[in-house]
Amino acid sequence: MSLSRRLRVLGVATAALATAAGIMAVSGSAAQAGRDRGMKPTVVLVHGAFADSSGWNRVTRQLLRDGYPVVAAANPLRGVASDAAQIKALLQSIDGPIVLVGHSYGGIVISDAATGNPNVKALVYVAAFSPEQGESAFELSSKFPGSTLGDTLRPVPLPDGNVDLYVDQKLFHQQFAADAPAQEAALMAVSQRPVTAAALNEGAGAPAWHTIPSYHLIAEADKNIPAQLQHFMAERAHGVTQSVEGASHAVFVSQPGTTAAFIERAARGTA
Repeated sequence: MSLSRRLRVLGVATAALATAAGIMAVSGSAAQAGRDRGMKPTVVLVHGAFADSSGWNRVTRQLLRDGYPVVAAANPLRGVASDAAQIKALLQSIDGPIVLVGHSYGGIVISDAATGNPNVKALVYVAAFSPEQGESAFELSSKFPGSTLGDTLRPVPLPDGNVDLYVDQKLFHQQFAADAPAQEAALMAVSQRPVTAAALNEGAGAPAWHTIPSYHLIAEADKNIPAQLQHFMAERAHGVTQSVEGASHAVFVSQPGTTAAFIERAARGTA
């Protein structure tokens, strides 16, 4: 091989090595960045009945600003076991520690979905049900006085024999989000997602709060899940509690800063 050709080969090899080194350096930087991001758990937000994922928007904004990865899950609201299976599958796709948050009926779902998942380090119940095995939302709601939800529900029969339940739009503000601005409550009423009657009557599975630390944000003026019931469930779970005076069932909408700070408190407790 001539000297000139040897030099050309050497030049190509050197360039290839330099490129490979560059790729490795970038990959190393990305891996380090991933490890840095991994220092904070992923927060998974699960909405309840008569709401959707957009209700978490202002909570999400604060969590993202504070460096937490966030996933706002779409809860089907079709049945406890099937809804929990959907959320469980989502959790299994997430690497690293997780703080799992549920609002209202979403609390029943997260209690089931987290069972057996070692990555879930904390459960956060935001004006939510935290049931014992076999308890349903309807059963728990009648345990203590104060819920006026039943009088506001409007049924829609489905072709499969089930029934979808909506909150009457005219009554939504006062019932669901009394401390939120009227215009915001009106938008929530329009975009609400129905829950099946079967889901609200279905018993919960084995609850993860028996083995995973729980945090309970209690809405003291809740007309869906009475505050007395929220306190009872939190005490039974030996959970960390914080009361929000005057807060409606939609405390995550009316007081997003308080809600986000409480979720971050749970996240810090997992470190």
